[in-house]
Amino acid sequence: MMNRKKSKTNKLNQNGHKTKRFKSDKPDPFFDGDSKRRRKFENDNDEDSINSSDSDEYEDRDVAAMEDDGAELAEDETAAEKRKRVAEAYLEKMRAAARREEEEEEEIDERGGNEDGDRRDSLVARMLQAQQLEDSGRVRKLIASRVQNPKTTEGFRLLVKHRQSVTAVVLSEDDTKGFSASKDGYIVHWDIDNGKTETYTWPNEEKLKSHGAKDPQGRAKKRSKHVLALAVSSDGRYLASGGFDRHIHLWDTRAREHIQAFPGHKGPVSCLTFRQGTSELFSGSYDRTIKIWNAEDRSYITTLFGHQSDVLTIDCLRKERVLTVGRDRTMHLWKVPEESQLVFRAPASSLECCCFINNDEFLSGSDDGSIEHWSVLRKKPLHIIKNAHPSLTPINKLQNDGLSNGSIDNIDHISEKAGPSACSWVSTVAVCRGSDLAASGAGNGVVRLWEIENDAKGVNPLFELPLVGYVNSLAFAKSGKFLVAGVGKEPRLGRWGSLPAARHGVAVHLL
Repeated sequence: MMNRKKSKTNKLNQNGHKTKRFKSDKPDPFFDGDSKRRRKFENDNDEDSINSSDSDEYEDRDVAAMEDDGAELAEDETAAEKRKRVAEAYLEKMRAAARREEEEEEEIDERGGNEDGDRRDSLVARMLQAQQLEDSGRVRKLIASRVQNPKTTEGFRLLVKHRQSVTAVVLSEDDTKGFSASKDGYIVHWDIDNGKTETYTWPNEEKLKSHGAKDPQGRAKKRSKHVLALAVSSDGRYLASGGFDRHIHLWDTRAREHIQAFPGHKGPVSCLTFRQGTSELFSGSYDRTIKIWNAEDRSYITTLFGHQSDVLTIDCLRKERVLTVGRDRTMHLWKVPEESQLVFRAPASSLECCCFINNDEFLSGSDDGSIEHWSVLRKKPLHIIKNAHPSLTPINKLQNDGLSNGSIDNIDHISEKAGPSACSWVSTVAVCRGSDLAASGAGNGVVRLWEIENDAKGVNPLFELPLVGYVNSLAFAKSGKFLVAGVGKEPRLGRWGSLPAARHGVAVHLL
């Protein structure tokens, strides 16, 4: 090969052309600089190792979520040391939870200190294993059989009042705080135990633009504060809201302040959800797209396309799978890492809401009053509950303290003003995480509880909880001890019906 190179060089010289010599007396850095790069890699091992994979990026977010606000990370800490510290902090947190559980169940024996420590570690191991099984959906808590008959309870109690119809209700991970939003733009932060409320204040237009918001689009000359959706992160640090202004607004729940606005959607933002255990945020819009954001980094990730009409509801568990329904009569299960989707077509005229039961099963509600039970293994519903919320329900037989009594007169009034189809429209469904208990809401004056059988055998009705008004949002406590409902005189996404007997607010029912 060297001979060919020499002959080629000589030939060029014979033709009289000036040739530029590529050979240099200096050593080639590709070969001789390897040792220098190796030494540099050893010196900069921290930075390269942290940026080497996406999994470490998520671990950094978990570190920031678990540590105290005033804690500072060591500059010379490697990724392995960081993972070890995160694991130790999480184990200490679980040991504290196990210690509290021991104190509640029995008195601690002070004589065998090491034995108590071993017993506590075994309890922590069992708790971690149980949590992992629940998160994966392989274990389901059977709490539906323990739900009390509504005849023996106080019924729904109005906890928070709003000026207009409530459109969204979400609960924090520890079930101590809740958030609600209404059509007038008010976002309220409230305490479950005492009902103490605090309203979030919208910043002025100049501050919104400094946080990333763009000018109002379309015919609108003024920014709309109408809120359609809320979502709270698992660590409770971030609250996301979306509505008619086509932006996702990010709030700091500790300071109660607006911190970021995400533009990008070309239509109203109708639904939001955080992936459990992360700061990954999913948004659905009337522009037929689903967008993925990172609340921790304040960044946009990607857009998912597939719906042919407005996206109405979205849900997500711990896995990177997203469930959405739209007005195109389809429900999509998005597998984000694989960049694929499964499409489920409903026999109803339009699907309105959906939620996960576990990673392989989910529920949906439609505008013809039906509730569908789905499995990832079939494109058609496993079970269909028709007329789940009939318009003329004799709810006057049940008690309903604190709100309208839901008498037959009110039901006749409902049928006359809003029409039976509008009142039986299933507007929201919810499942108590990792359990067999579900609930559905409409405008017929009751919230219905359902029991989900194991192995996808069916969905059985449990009780009817009286609540007059359009039930636009439902949220179960993670412990299954209570149910929260957002109610109003009008539906969440429109004004095609009105129930004058209803009251705007958030109602809670002990289970």
